[in-house]
Amino acid sequence: MDILFSFQLQIIHVFWFNVLNIAFDMIVVFKYLIPKNYSGLTIFPFIFLRNKKSNNDELFLNHEKILLKQQIELLWIFFFVWYFIEYGIRLFQYKNHDFAYKNISFEKEAYKNEQDLNYLKSRKTFSFLKYL
Repeated sequence: MDILFSFQLQIIHVFWFNVLNIAFDMIVVFKYLIPKNYSGLTIFPFIFLRNKKSNNDELFLNHEKILLKQQIELLWIFFFVWYFIEYGIRLFQYKNHDFAYKNISFEKEAYKNEQDLNYLKSRKTFSFLKYL
């Protein structure tokens, strides 16, 4: 029983890993979609960039790829519901947009690990929960 369960989890992991690898190739430069003072926006399966030079910034892209992984884990829609609810709570808590944004658990995980270009290879599922 444990072997079968482990095997099923491995298949699921391989499937989502392949989905994530496909998504990493979907980078679009579209400055009109990106809010002012931001360089990019990630909405699975795309990473939207304000300008082409961001496409060469490995740390920035790693940050966005971490957000892609989180979106996949929460089946996209639940990610955004959680994201905006948590943003509202943080905004009420801190009364400052920038501080509220940087203290969303998803963003905290991405900012803390964006410099580790191998982070996604070793990242455990739902790791953002450590940053609540």
